[in-house]
Amino acid sequence: MDSIIQSIAEALNGLPKELVVLIISMFPILELRGGLIAAALLGLPIERGILFALIGNIIPIPFILLLITPIFDRLKKTKKLRPLVEKLEARSMGKSERIQKYEFLGLLLFVGIPLPGTGAWTGGLIASLLNVKLKKAVPAIFLGLLMATVIMCIITYGIPALVKS
Repeated sequence: MDSIIQSIAEALNGLPKELVVLIISMFPILELRGGLIAAALLGLPIERGILFALIGNIIPIPFILLLITPIFDRLKKTKKLRPLVEKLEARSMGKSERIQKYEFLGLLLFVGIPLPGTGAWTGGLIASLLNVKLKKAVPAIFLGLLMATVIMCIITYGIPALVKS
């Protein structure tokens, strides 16, 4: 993941560090985790890293929750894109068992525990595909992002600070 983040950061060279973190945090797969790693690598103070990584990761979520299902429905009507959309749906739904069972808590933990294949993008996609109500999905995703922020700050800022001392 570090090499991907470094490649993207190099491609965005010349932009303010905060904007680089925000953009990286908007990418699926990288999301908040990648943004906080980038913030630490770029030498941003933890407060600015958190702020811009959170904002970047939150920006796509309303669009995913509100628009992904109608977009997928339209794309599935085309021969060329149907297999891709069905693959994305199947991959996401394969991770949905806990969210189906526990809804709010399942979604919160899915987004909040920073493991590969989890995060706000996939959590939002699963919530949308399962028709989880917005009043449950939005707070669960946001609280999950806060939880992931704490965990990732310990990993990206806390542990390196301990090793240096």
